[in-house]
Amino acid sequence: MSLVLAAVGLYGVVAFSVNERKTELGLRIALGADPRDVLRLVLREGMLPVFVGIVCGLAGALVVGRVMRTLLFGVDAFDPVTFAGVAVTLAGVALAACYVPARRAMRVDPAGALR
Repeated sequence: MSLVLAAVGLYGVVAFSVNERKTELGLRIALGADPRDVLRLVLREGMLPVFVGIVCGLAGALVVGRVMRTLLFGVDAFDPVTFAGVAVTLAGVALAACYVPARRAMRVDPAGALR
């Protein structure tokens, strides 16, 4: 449930950002930017906080894992497969949440944005 809430929240933030920057994105396209460049721009700006959060979360998990090591029985506190799986899953869901508004940003009408 928390993964779904995170995806919906990220989608909302990126969609709001695209809506607020519609004039800028339309101007970029009108001046000759390829729509794929606009897609990459929106994806990069949406995914940057996600990657920072994943790095901070992994660092926090490593720190907390040292404390939790004494409380875990039969489970390794530093399981790299689990850490990698969680990071990849979060990044994939975030990419999917950012992709929809980024596709919408590609289709901004330059003439309408310049008005």
